[in-house]
Amino acid sequence: MSITSIEWTEVTWNPVTGCSKVSPGCLNCYAERMAKRLQAMGQPNYRDGFAVRTHERMLDLPSKWAKPRMVFVNSMGDLFHEEVPVEFIRRVFQVMESTPHHTYQLLTKRADRLAAVYPLVSWPQNVWMGVTVEDNQRLTRVEQLREVPSTVRFLSLEPLLGPLPDLRLDGIAWVIAGGESGPGARPMKPDWVVEIRDRCVDAGVPFFFKQWGGVRKKAGGRELENRVWSQMPSAVADAV
Repeated sequence: MSITSIEWTEVTWNPVTGCSKVSPGCLNCYAERMAKRLQAMGQPNYRDGFAVRTHERMLDLPSKWAKPRMVFVNSMGDLFHEEVPVEFIRRVFQVMESTPHHTYQLLTKRADRLAAVYPLVSWPQNVWMGVTVEDNQRLTRVEQLREVPSTVRFLSLEPLLGPLPDLRLDGIAWVIAGGESGPGARPMKPDWVVEIRDRCVDAGVPFFFKQWGGVRKKAGGRELENRVWSQMPSAVADAV
C-alpha cells in the first residue's frame, strides 16, 4: 500500500506496473517519470523501469488492510494493457471481490480492451470503473465504458487538452477534471473546465476539479471560480 497525494483517493495498489503510450494524454506521463526514479532507487518492482510487469506478491496486499479504504488500482500502470494476461486480470478481480470492505477505483485509456475483457470477469459492487479522456477525439472510450456493469462509471478528464463539446454524461456517475502538471505541462483553458462543470451540474453528476496543473502544480491550486469542487459519487455519500 502507498499513501498517495492523489486528491480523489486514499491509497494506491499496484499489482501491475508499467505502460506504453496510446494517445496524446500520455506524452508527459507522471508514472513513467516516477518509475525511472524508483528504478534508480533499486525498488524491485521497477527493475525493468516502465516495462509492463505483473506482480504476484502484491495480490494479497488488500486482504491485510482491516480498515476500509478507497483504493486506486494501478496508479503506475494499466490493468487493461494488452500485455497483461486475462488470467492475471481475473485474479485481481478475485482479490477485489474477496475484500468487499474496500472500494476500488480502476482507470484505463484502453477502453477497447476493457470492453473485450469485462464479460470474462465477475464484476463486484465495490469496483468502480473509469476511463481517461483528454480531448474530443477520445470520447469513444466513454461509449465503451457505458457497456461495463460497474456500480460507478467515472471519467478522468486529465490532462484536459481541449474542449469536449460532444461529451454526454448519461450512464456516468462521476467526473474528475484537471490540467497537466510537471515538466512540459500543456496549458488548460478555463472555458474548457467551466463548460464541463456546468454540464455536470445540469445533469446532477458529481464533479471533482483536481488541479489547474502547470510546471508547479501547487501554485495553480484547485479553485474553480472561487470554489473547490470535491464532489464524490452517491455511493460514497450514502456510506458516510
